[in-house]
Amino acid sequence: METSIKERLKEIVGPENYTDDLIDLIAYSKDATEHKHRPEAAVWPLDVNQVSKILMLANEKLFPVVPRGAGTSLAGLPVPERGGLILDMARMDKILNISIEDRLAVVQPGVVYQDLERALAPDDFCFPPDPASGAVCTLGGNVATNAGGIKGAKYGTTKDYVLALEVVLPDGRILHTGSQCMKTSSGYDLTKLFVGSEGTLGVITEITLKINPRPPLVTTSMATFDDLEDAGRAISEIMYSGILPSALEIVDQQSLKAINQNTDMNLPEVEALLVAETDGYTQEEVEFQMAKITKIFKKNNAATVRRAENEEEAAALWTARKTAYGVTARINNTLFVEDLAVPMSKVPDILRTISDLAKKYDLKIPTVGHAGDGNIHPVISFDGTSRSEVERVEKATKDLFEKVIELGGTLTGEHGIGLAKAPFMRMEHDDVAMDVMLSMKRLFDPNNILNPGKMGLEL
Repeated sequence: METSIKERLKEIVGPENYTDDLIDLIAYSKDATEHKHRPEAAVWPLDVNQVSKILMLANEKLFPVVPRGAGTSLAGLPVPERGGLILDMARMDKILNISIEDRLAVVQPGVVYQDLERALAPDDFCFPPDPASGAVCTLGGNVATNAGGIKGAKYGTTKDYVLALEVVLPDGRILHTGSQCMKTSSGYDLTKLFVGSEGTLGVITEITLKINPRPPLVTTSMATFDDLEDAGRAISEIMYSGILPSALEIVDQQSLKAINQNTDMNLPEVEALLVAETDGYTQEEVEFQMAKITKIFKKNNAATVRRAENEEEAAALWTARKTAYGVTARINNTLFVEDLAVPMSKVPDILRTISDLAKKYDLKIPTVGHAGDGNIHPVISFDGTSRSEVERVEKATKDLFEKVIELGGTLTGEHGIGLAKAPFMRMEHDDVAMDVMLSMKRLFDPNNILNPGKMGLEL
């Protein structure tokens, strides 16, 4: 990056909001994956006009710009693969408005998910998607990846709650999409176009979100299964039984073993453990839902079913699921956290496929996931310094994705494509779909300055 460009960036954001210090550039070189590449500079814009001026400069001088939230991505989304500038949105972190009457919140992209939840709590409202990294991830990143979480089975993902956006286009123009109404049929749905676009079409600078009242009553239960297919069938049956659990999560045997090796929880090392949650506004409602789930657990040969009697017991039941990722990180020096999703009826098939691939390629693949919406997270744990092991992982990953697509599934349920799954995009999307996506990229970003190299969209 030319010195003159760096000086211009300092003029736009101020010297205190610019860095090219080596220690900062190393920090910005990666996310929560193994992908890494160092940028040439980074800035912290404070308002939409600064973002606009930065993108106008980038479009004129043709240097890459990579928007970044908290860097919690599990797909390489904010990794500056081609160098250039990191646009760190963390200092645009204001909650601009909360209107309980209109059921909406207006926020800047740097607002942390949990901070919005705390602001909504006094009115007993919430923003439902509940990503696992909610304590640190930012809402701009949630929108850019269409993030989801454990509540997805009942409440959906981020796209279901974005009403309007302010977006700076690659040429610096400022676009406003959507409305503050609960519904609109006016023109093309440009709002949804940017949700999940991974920072490849524009930079989000303001977000209007629909918010929900928080159900006051919750029940939780846990079931163990000695057979993986029984657990899969229980999941599928629950989801077409006429009720919607607020959460339905799975932890497989390899994850349970890892948890026991690294904690004192002493969990049963069964083939699968399911944690279910129901919520509602009357005790009768939540009890009816949980009774139906319990009946299905038992019908599908659950070895044990345990019901939480209070909040403390509920938290204990959730510990197994929420501990899983942290302990699997200790198994080996490298992790690939996959994010596939399949139709609900195919959950038993994909669970068995993952187990079979682990045996075929002699790999540890602990698996957890949001079973209630078919979003499964195999965590491939391996020695990244062993070439032979890396080759086995590559073969297993390809086999896994081929099976996912064969079952009518998708490469990613909530993490996004980024760098991690870009090589497999054409496995899921046919030539016409890829051509349309490439045409949209050319329309919005003809100079390919915004997050280049992501999503397999090469101009």
